[in-house]
This record gives sequence, structure tokens and C-alpha cells, in this order.
Amino acid sequence: MEIRSIFTRQILSMFKADVAKDGALLKAFCDALQEGSAGEVETLFASYLKKTISIRDTFVRRPTKENFYHGILLGILGYKNDWLLRSNKESGNGYSDISIFIDGADTGIIIEVKYAEKRQFESVCQEALLQIDKNGYAEELKKEGCRTILKYGIVCWKKECRVLVEKETTS
Repeated sequence: MEIRSIFTRQILSMFKADVAKDGALLKAFCDALQEGSAGEVETLFASYLKKTISIRDTFVRRPTKENFYHGILLGILGYKNDWLLRSNKESGNGYSDISIFIDGADTGIIIEVKYAEKRQFESVCQEALLQIDKNGYAEELKKEGCRTILKYGIVCWKKECRVLVEKETTS
């Protein structure tokens, strides 16, 4: 866990400058994420990856590839000052990659990041969504009063990505 934390912090600092320059793109990304627009999130994230990373950046061991994309997403999401952003937060029976509480919106977002070694985007996205449900990652956000929870499976391969979303609404 310690190595993952260090790696994530390094990636965050590396992308802070780029994030600040890309305000319009980042706003559009965060808006699409909050609206549950998986297609738009996918298009914008893929565009950002193509613009900011090198294929060489992904030449790391398999377990750390997910950490790389996790860090990029944290850097992008840091754009929203009014979102409570948590990385690797214990929830349910595990640790969700990224959870977001949107103050004043009764909305929460959970993101599970995966790497598709053989470009198996669809099946790996489904695995990510299943992991969120199976491990009860939404529990903490529900305790905080979120009535709408958007669950995202975001799968990456080099500069490509696939995004699926499931919406859970409670009364």
C-alpha cells in the first residue's frame, strides 16, 4: 500500500501543471461524470490520455499500470474544489479506487480503474462494476446521505479507454 501511495502522489504532482492548463476539458469531464454520461467521459478521458501521456509511461509491471491511470484520474478530479475526493477509501468489504461525494447534490461517484492487458474493454469494465457491487463500495456514500450513486468502471489500455456506468438511486 505504501508504494502505491508514493506512486500515486508522484503522478498527481506530475499532472498538476497540465491539469491547470486544461480547465475547459476538465470541467467538461467532471460535468459528464456527474451527469452519468459514460460516452462523454470516455471520449474526454481518451482525448486527455492521447494529449498527455507517452506509450512508454505504460511500460511498467501489470499491477502498477492501474495505479498509473488511477493517479491521472485523481489529478483530473482534483480540478473540482467542491468535491470530496477520496482514494483507496475503505468501504463495504474492501477499498474503492476513487470515491467522490458531491456536496449539495446528494450524489456520489465510485470509480473502479482497471487495465485491459489484451484490450478486453467490455468484459473488464463489467468486472469493475461487479467488484463495486460485490464489495459494497457504495455503503460509505449511502451513509453520508447520497441518494444517487454513479458507479463507473474505467478500463485503460495504453492511450485508449472504455467507460461503463451504472446508476443506483435510493429513496
